[in-house]
Amino acid sequence: MLSPSFSPDGRYLLWTSPTVVESQVHQLMVLDTSRESEPVALTGGVFHDSSPAFTADGKHIAFLSTRTLDPHYDDHEFNLSFAGSVRPWLLPLSAAEPAPFGPSAEGWPVSGGRTGDAADTATAGTGGTDAPASPDLDAEHAEQRIVPFPVPSASYRDLRTAQGGVLWIRSAQETGELGTRRAGVSGEAAGDELIRWDVAARKATTLVDKVDSYAVSGDGSRLVVRAGEKVTAVPSTRKVEKDDDAESVTVDLERLRLTVDRSAEWAQMFEETCRLMSQQFWREDMDGVDWDAVVDRWRPVVAKVRTDDDLHDVLWETVGELNTSHAYVMPAEGDAPGSARKLGLLGADLEPAGAQGWRITRILPSESSEPEARCPLRAPGVDAREGDLIAAVDGRPVDPVAGPNAQLAGAAGKPVLLDLRRGSGEDGAVGAAGGVTRRVVVVPLASEEELRYQDWVRSRREYVAQASQGRLGYVHVPDMSSPGWAQLHRDLRLAAEHEGIVVDVRYNRGGHTSQMVLQRLSKQLVAWATARWETGVEPYPSSAPRGPVVFVANRWSGSDGDIVNAAAQAMDLGPVIGERTWGGVIGIDGRFTLVDGTTVTQPKYSFWIDGYGWGVENHGVDPDIEVVHDPSVWFSEDDPQLDRAVAEALERLRQTPAATPPSLGAPKNRG
Repeated sequence: MLSPSFSPDGRYLLWTSPTVVESQVHQLMVLDTSRESEPVALTGGVFHDSSPAFTADGKHIAFLSTRTLDPHYDDHEFNLSFAGSVRPWLLPLSAAEPAPFGPSAEGWPVSGGRTGDAADTATAGTGGTDAPASPDLDAEHAEQRIVPFPVPSASYRDLRTAQGGVLWIRSAQETGELGTRRAGVSGEAAGDELIRWDVAARKATTLVDKVDSYAVSGDGSRLVVRAGEKVTAVPSTRKVEKDDDAESVTVDLERLRLTVDRSAEWAQMFEETCRLMSQQFWREDMDGVDWDAVVDRWRPVVAKVRTDDDLHDVLWETVGELNTSHAYVMPAEGDAPGSARKLGLLGADLEPAGAQGWRITRILPSESSEPEARCPLRAPGVDAREGDLIAAVDGRPVDPVAGPNAQLAGAAGKPVLLDLRRGSGEDGAVGAAGGVTRRVVVVPLASEEELRYQDWVRSRREYVAQASQGRLGYVHVPDMSSPGWAQLHRDLRLAAEHEGIVVDVRYNRGGHTSQMVLQRLSKQLVAWATARWETGVEPYPSSAPRGPVVFVANRWSGSDGDIVNAAAQAMDLGPVIGERTWGGVIGIDGRFTLVDGTTVTQPKYSFWIDGYGWGVENHGVDPDIEVVHDPSVWFSEDDPQLDRAVAEALERLRQTPAATPPSLGAPKNRG
């Protein structure tokens, strides 16, 4: 049950309930508490309904729903997708009750709402002597009576009713899941807005420009709005235009004082963790573990806890007795002292070169489609080259022992002056001409992880191309979430132009997009398309593999990284080459936190996979062809797992050559 609320007179209890897959599709449910009856479904669960609330007159239910199907074309592949599909909707309880907008037999006065209409929309309470009586529910054809509020569909959330209207938050939608749409853009991003639908005026206005969350007072006249660290109380009926408005009150959070009994808090956190696990674990029988006995055994240890770290250790040990993946205890993140002053990194390999500075031995290549994979030394105007010396940072000579890092401490993301010297000898001594020194500005990175990752992918792509003499394409999928989806689309179109594809899912961190990845890789080429003035012939479906697909996995391919390999085997999509995978496929949604912000997860969503049954958990996916990447070759140029994948793909091409485009043939008109 989500978002439970009562009608103003307390007669009806309203909530949303999951249909098949929890948290993805919910339907409206209502229970008439005035008589013995079963809950009634008001909507069919075809679309995701959320945030239901009664209007104050008890006559209508307002809610949000994904009932807009208005696709737009994808910019990176031939595909259509849906975004901004949420809209506020209204459902009259009685079939004879009109909506408070749209046509009316009585007409609409110019100065206000409909004559005799009591539909001001204060927050629904739990009943009372003055609360208006709700009408009898006409459950038959209820879903056919719903009407949309006359506002465009967008990304809305958190609908509530208030005095004289209905409120919801409209998300700014300036960025995607990765936030790269605003890469390099200065200024603060637009925030989510709090929208008010005024029943009497029959129009929507922006009530608050920036909001993270909000709450409505009991009488519906006031709101408490949180935006970042700022909490403000404002009226619910109008926008506050001036800072000195008497009805706008900033809540002084500095005056808050809190005394915590840590021992009592730790005991409560332990009990809460154990209760959540018993309620949410994927099997009600806890897969044979006597959970009550486990809890009883560890409960006395909690009394001996003296620090947060102690408690987290106890929680880890307790949930670990379930022998199930994804049972995590993650302390609330806090900024460590000095964390804002990160070491600046130049995206290069350096070595000491005597008193003249440190030599650049290698500059990592940038990847323009990934903002975090920019190399500072490749920025416009820098013109750094391998072999150059970094002689000074911000005018101070580079320490010959410590290197430039001493001057780059706290410089991440900030402009820094480098003195680059070109023309020095191999030993660092300045040549006869003294070398050429240039002063340039760079903006160091806080992390080189993405830059070095993209360089590794490039090296593996080139490795496969060289080993296969250009016949095979290569893609790496680092995870089964947004970063991995973006990475797949960096390489898949070009990889599919080759005779076969090596799909590398080593080190895959998991996620939830494996079925989408498999859909792309399992396309079957059945036709070709061409057009005048276009070079080449396009396969149909687009980016369909022309030949074999082989997968490469290792012990760090986990969670959805397990599933993608097991599913590829079940679909006979291609062999899995490498090592047995991690073995953790009972997933989580991570919705619960403890009182101090610690996140605790409950293994909840299990997988049965053809060929493995329920057996991937705690075992992993066995490769079709085992190739162990021995630690002795981790840092060598050789990659035996890719070598075997290339050999397997080429052998399959020998047996079944890749599809090739047909010739146009002779013209039909020969006269």
